[in-house]
Amino acid sequence: MSHNLPDELPAALAMLDSRRSVPARQLTGPAPDEPTLLRLLRSAVRVPDHGKRTPWRFLAIRGEARHALGERLAARGIERDPHAGEAAVEKDRLRFSHAPLVVTVIARLGPDEKIPEQERLLSAGCVCFALLQAAQALGFGAQWLTGWPAYDTEVAHWLGLREHEHIVGFLHIGTPKLEAPERERPDPRELLTEWTP
Repeated sequence: MSHNLPDELPAALAMLDSRRSVPARQLTGPAPDEPTLLRLLRSAVRVPDHGKRTPWRFLAIRGEARHALGERLAARGIERDPHAGEAAVEKDRLRFSHAPLVVTVIARLGPDEKIPEQERLLSAGCVCFALLQAAQALGFGAQWLTGWPAYDTEVAHWLGLREHEHIVGFLHIGTPKLEAPERERPDPRELLTEWTP
């Protein structure tokens, strides 16, 4: 059975082809309200999940909590590097202050007799990407960021992560202040090879 490309690109593919990250600094309010956020998450969790483990969960950071976390990050950044310059400290202070909503995607890993940890981690990564797509589909801008706070044990403690939990990404979501510019994308023809026995 062969499938030929239709003359008109399906809307779903057109949306995938137009997906782009909006820098967190270019995001402002309004953010998705609670019903809209739950709708976005309903789409985001429709990812491959071998063994139906649900190896991820979400933590919302919004309102004044963003600024309080920024103050802690600034202090923690100085603890990590006492010689940090003012610009680096200020970057940490404002890290969560731009977008009105930050959804932290947390991978729930640990021992599992059947499903390798790598597969569960990849599933959590798929959730991040699906959330980016869902946000754009509803007219919001979003950016998936990590940085040192995603890997710092003290930050994990502040955010209530449990044993075997890891931050996969901070998804900054809001209303774009401007249209994100397109950037050059890789050519799939240069990435595709054929295996032959």
